[in-house]
Amino acid sequence: QVQVVESGGGLVQAGGSLRLTCAAAGDFFSSNVMGWFRQAPGMEREFVAAISRGGGVTEYADSVKGRFTISRDNAKNTVHLQMSSLKPEDTAVYYCNGDLGSTAQTLREKVFRSWGQGTQVTVSS
Repeated sequence: QVQVVESGGGLVQAGGSLRLTCAAAGDFFSSNVMGWFRQAPGMEREFVAAISRGGGVTEYADSVKGRFTISRDNAKNTVHLQMSSLKPEDTAVYYCNGDLGSTAQTLREKVFRSWGQGTQVTVSS
């Protein structure tokens, strides 16, 4: 079972903003590149953003580049996703996860065995 808890989702109008938080167990968080993924109804889960262990390198899906910002607080074992200019197509359950062997650039290719419960983001038009 992955040791993360996602929060911060909700219902927002198009053009609005939300900030998601992922709280992770210390051992899991400190060793891993962390990232956000999302799954819309009837769709496969997809990569959204990733951040290196030190926070200096970030990577984004083209669909969110310029609108979303990923950050991490290593003192608090948390990773955040600041989402702005939200669109109805951003509606999905958002999940975080991490991996020891990946980089921020390669996390999108990782096949994970387990996930947290996620947090629902709904953007109305």
